[in-house]
Amino acid sequence: MIWFLIASLVLGYLLGSINSSVIFGKIIGVDVRKVGSGNAGATNALRTMGKKAGIIVVIGDVLKTILAMILVRVFTPILFPGQTEIGRYAEYLAGFAAVVGHNYPVYFGFRGGKGIICSISVIFMLDWRIGLITLFAGVIVIALTRFVSLGSLTGAVMFPTLVIIFSIFEPGAHVPYYIALAVIMMVLAFYQHRANIKRLISGTESKLGAKK
Repeated sequence: MIWFLIASLVLGYLLGSINSSVIFGKIIGVDVRKVGSGNAGATNALRTMGKKAGIIVVIGDVLKTILAMILVRVFTPILFPGQTEIGRYAEYLAGFAAVVGHNYPVYFGFRGGKGIICSISVIFMLDWRIGLITLFAGVIVIALTRFVSLGSLTGAVMFPTLVIIFSIFEPGAHVPYYIALAVIMMVLAFYQHRANIKRLISGTESKLGAKK
């Protein structure tokens, strides 16, 4: 079992390291890490390379994340018939590793994005209900404030909060690990947004639609 969990972790990280914003930027002759905010993610791709780039990056981030988790989901019953808990834990690791890979991609000098699109993809894969609520809350905050970072942080807080609430009605042996995953992902999101948090506090954070 341990080897499968480790393999899931490695798989998630390697797939997560495929950074679509860097790859698309190279195709059109732009290093997304040297323009705008310098972040290799969807928001900076949108601001510096246009809507087409933003859409492509979002699709790429979503696909690589769900692919990592789907592969684990497919192979679990083949390798461990009837042992659903193993598959659940392996999905946690694969999803989390995909986010880490996106943030610190081994293929691109460990300089990546902030992992929000990947994170919401993980949440949807684990529980579409929590995913919808989290996404809705984040989008509402972005729509009202035009701060993508604030919407992202709102979603990050919503994830563990909703996992705890849902677990009250749907208890299980996996719940402590699920809560731990949600809390760790929240902490990672806040760490990745530490510069944004400082700018939000100082009133210098860029709003959606504004040019850097």
